[in-house]
Amino acid sequence: MGVYKPFRTIPEMFDVITKEFLNSDRPLFLRKVKGKYEGITYAEYRMYVKRFMLGLHSIGVKEGDKVGIISENRVEWFISDISIISLGAIDVPVFPSLTAKQIEYIMNNAEVKYIILSNQLQLNKLNKIKDSLPLLQKIIIMNEKYDIQDNVIKFSDILRAGEHIEKDYPDFLEQNIYKRKPEDEVTIIYTSGTTGNPKGVVLTNSNFVSQATDASQYLPITPEDTFLSFLPLCHVFERTATAYTAFACGATIAFAESIDTVGENLIEVKPTLVPTVPRLFERMHAKIMKSISNSSPSKQKIFNWAIEIGKKYAIAKKTGLIPLSLRSKHSLAERLVFSKLKEKTGGKLRAFISGGAALPKELGLFFEAIGITILEGYGLTESSPIIAFSKLEDYKFGSVGKAIPNVQIKIAEDGEILAKGPNIMKGYYKLEKETKEVIDDDGWLHTGDIGYLDSEGYLYITDRKKHIFVSSGGKNIAPQHIENLFMTSKYISQFVLIGDRRQFLSALIVPDFDAIKEYADTHNIQYNSEQDLANSEQIYKLIEDDMARIQQDLANYERVRKFVLLDKPLTLEDGEVTPTLKVKRQVVEEKYAKLIEDMYNTASTNK
Repeated sequence: MGVYKPFRTIPEMFDVITKEFLNSDRPLFLRKVKGKYEGITYAEYRMYVKRFMLGLHSIGVKEGDKVGIISENRVEWFISDISIISLGAIDVPVFPSLTAKQIEYIMNNAEVKYIILSNQLQLNKLNKIKDSLPLLQKIIIMNEKYDIQDNVIKFSDILRAGEHIEKDYPDFLEQNIYKRKPEDEVTIIYTSGTTGNPKGVVLTNSNFVSQATDASQYLPITPEDTFLSFLPLCHVFERTATAYTAFACGATIAFAESIDTVGENLIEVKPTLVPTVPRLFERMHAKIMKSISNSSPSKQKIFNWAIEIGKKYAIAKKTGLIPLSLRSKHSLAERLVFSKLKEKTGGKLRAFISGGAALPKELGLFFEAIGITILEGYGLTESSPIIAFSKLEDYKFGSVGKAIPNVQIKIAEDGEILAKGPNIMKGYYKLEKETKEVIDDDGWLHTGDIGYLDSEGYLYITDRKKHIFVSSGGKNIAPQHIENLFMTSKYISQFVLIGDRRQFLSALIVPDFDAIKEYADTHNIQYNSEQDLANSEQIYKLIEDDMARIQQDLANYERVRKFVLLDKPLTLEDGEVTPTLKVKRQVVEEKYAKLIEDMYNTASTNK
């Protein structure tokens, strides 16, 4: 299995796939309009791209120009992306959630001349900084309603401009597409890094083509598949998995309305494959367990029995030897419990594709018991991103899979994961020194992650190289494993381990306030705000007891001895997490330095 037809560049992929399904009524895209999903065919998409390319050309966009894209996931994002790179220009996608100041840095660093944005909110941010963008020439806005300003053009007007002149340029699309070369730069994606300014990762046609062709050999995708897209397309994971790989295999791409409506959209769209991040599974698990805890004792008993049967069945299935009695029990569990849970995903799901962060093993086992498959992968923006991936018939929880075809993995002497292949970036934009620091003379990308390969070639990630704690007693401690362990608590929403060069481990914890409020209400704990709950001795004791249960099997030096409850989440807007929800450890430790020091000072005083 693999891509539907071979291609050398992303524009060529667009050309061959849209031609292949040119006369098909099957939708390429599904989007919600006035409360109902409607389709856009391959032929319509091809027409829009041709006209938008001509429209961009008419306003001066040329080969080598940098064009910013600031938009949520929508059809216009796809039209913009393919049009830009088919013209030989380079797109610079950024997260719509970024602040005006963050956008200013990226646009200036990338030398952006044109910006395509989605709505008035993004335009308002741009208006704050446009005087600080000396290279900016034109702004294109997707939504029709906005305050008319100089240098702002409607997306529809660009399309109309292209339509007016397309008869004069009958071969414009194909001529431009086949000028493009595999080594051409197509995008600059800025890493969200946990420290310092973001770096622009330069990726080429060959980077993305290798990903689409190689990754699709690991996960068979057909025109019968439907992807649900809700992770940001500006992030390389969603772009590679959905914008290119799904498209290259002829699949349908449905857009979720937002992250908050994913549950509803799953039922409406009935997808077969969904790229996502572990946070979704944490939320799904919490929701399921909350529903069960509110049910009758008999239903709770049936559910717990079914989960145990599901786990036994999953283990037996891998061996190929399933006892008849277990088959019978599993069939009953499926009818009573699992089928109802799977209906919440639409009922046609083949697998969730998980990336962006480590999936706690316990979560993977839980969903496997239900019959919902989660396939983990691993990669970086610098590797376009996939380095390793799991197969439907060949996966291990705790592992991120094996190296995909044409990618090599080796472990350095200090435990760092190194990768080499056609997916490795061209380099960081205008940062030659930094590029040489991560790509050695032999072409190996130094990922900055610590891990190991087992005897069968499965890759395991244990931590970030820079995140290894060294206790004051000289013990090396990997925080990620410990943090993932505590995230299994239904009372914890975010968990940041503290302890580098300290005498013991401590933590900053954001409670799961929904679960905490429910507990408080049932135990007559008075509160007026989330701050009251975070300061409650009873709530502190509740979480302390749960943590004691969770960490009982950890070594003494790995156990958390002190913690503080925060009264609000760590957010992207406050600069505390990255767009993929990874904690910016340095930022958080600096922001909460007094709380942290108080924990250790109090401990010293109490000695």
